[in-house]
Amino acid sequence: MAHIRVSTVIEAPQDKVWAVVEPIADHVEWMADAEAIRFTSERHEGVGTTFECDTKVGPFRLTDLMEITEWEPLVAMGVRHSGLVTGTGRFTLRPAGPGRTEFMWEEDLTFPVWMGGPLRDPVGSRVLELIWRRNLARLKRIVEERPQEPAA
Repeated sequence: MAHIRVSTVIEAPQDKVWAVVEPIADHVEWMADAEAIRFTSERHEGVGTTFECDTKVGPFRLTDLMEITEWEPLVAMGVRHSGLVTGTGRFTLRPAGPGRTEFMWEEDLTFPVWMGGPLRDPVGSRVLELIWRRNLARLKRIVEERPQEPAA
């Protein structure tokens, strides 16, 4: 099993970061490896939401079957992978100073045999870490470039 953990500090409060992360369908805007998301449940947010994510990592393409297992607005979103790649993942948001948020992404994944299975886990985790660091840079840019809403 590969364990991957990446994080970044975003110059925005948690509610502004969550506003970008909460809409699951929009993850394709900041995740370079996620090409398309199709919901397989009536719900599109919250625990129990299920969806398929067409994923591309280098020459590998697969459809990742996912289910939201944790949903704590402004704080955390957890997911279970049950397709060819199996495991769990979690986004965590926490304050990192006034108007700043640390966004952490952790996953424990097992790759299918045709991708090298357990023999590729260390290599796969390094590759995914590089991709996800770029994804977090994209997320950071999207959040930080969004106009601030005036205080009420």
